Amino acid sequence: ACNLEEGLGCVSLGNLYNNGHGVKQDYGQAKTFYEKACEFEYAWGCNNLGNLYYNGQGVKQDYGQAKIHYEKACNMDHHWGCLKLGNSYYDGRGVKRDDGQATKYYEKACTLGNGDACSKLGYLYYYGQGIQQDYDQAKTLFDKACGLDNGKGCSNLGVLYDLGKGVRQDHKQAELLYEKSCNLNYGGGCFNLGVLFENGQGVRQNKTKAEEYYTKSCNQKDGRGCFYLGVLYEYVAQRVEPCHQYCYRFLDSYENDQKQGDKTVAKAYYGKACDFGYQMGCDAYRELNEKGY
Repeated sequence: ACNLEEGLGCVSLGNLYNNGHGVKQDYGQAKTFYEKACEFEYAWGCNNLGNLYYNGQGVKQDYGQAKIHYEKACNMDHHWGCLKLGNSYYDGRGVKRDDGQATKYYEKACTLGNGDACSKLGYLYYYGQGIQQDYDQAKTLFDKACGLDNGKGCSNLGVLYDLGKGVRQDHKQAELLYEKSCNLNYGGGCFNLGVLFENGQGVRQNKTKAEEYYTKSCNQKDGRGCFYLGVLYEYVAQRVEPCHQYCYRFLDSYENDQKQGDKTVAKAYYGKACDFGYQMGCDAYRELNEKGY
């Protein structure tokens, strides 16, 4: 099919080499087929070629080339290409950082049905980045993202209800949205749900459930969930209020005696939090490390 100048066939072959399905993984071969697909004006080819340049797979990493190919895909109304072009402008990779341009391409991607783009656009409205702050518009966009089964969008919409930003404060509605987000495997939603159960906001206080959701959050590589688990193992079983400068104030103990005073396990969770980019985890890990744990 690729030899017949069929873009889909070229992309399909490229994907086999890119993922190592049925053939030895070979990014160079993937690049060859994606280039052909892009030449045949097949948007997925341009987008996937952009990914190779962005990640430095089979080619020298080149954000400028990634941006060029994402733009080609976006010009063919490819929602992932528009999203990634927006990311290029938002992050300033391959182009000068420009929130206004990021907004433009997120809007197009969202209109084309990309939930991640809707969520990111809502974030810009929420914080007023490159656009006038507008909680109502943020809610509309987070709602659309959530409707497209975007976990981050559901979580962000839950935050609005949790804090009463642009909507009437409603912890119960926040809980439902966080739960949907968590079920969509977004770690931030699991973490936020854990906080609700920890504090008893909109739900009966249940610290066992809080721990359960912090664990799910950590498993989804959300550093906050890992950090909170570290706090539980380091402090809660001692039946004292945490003295650590970064600790959340847990007032009661979990009943699992195996956790008591287990700073080694706490250190492991702090390390995970650090690995996932959560600075408080790095700080807590260093403090335990310096104490010899």
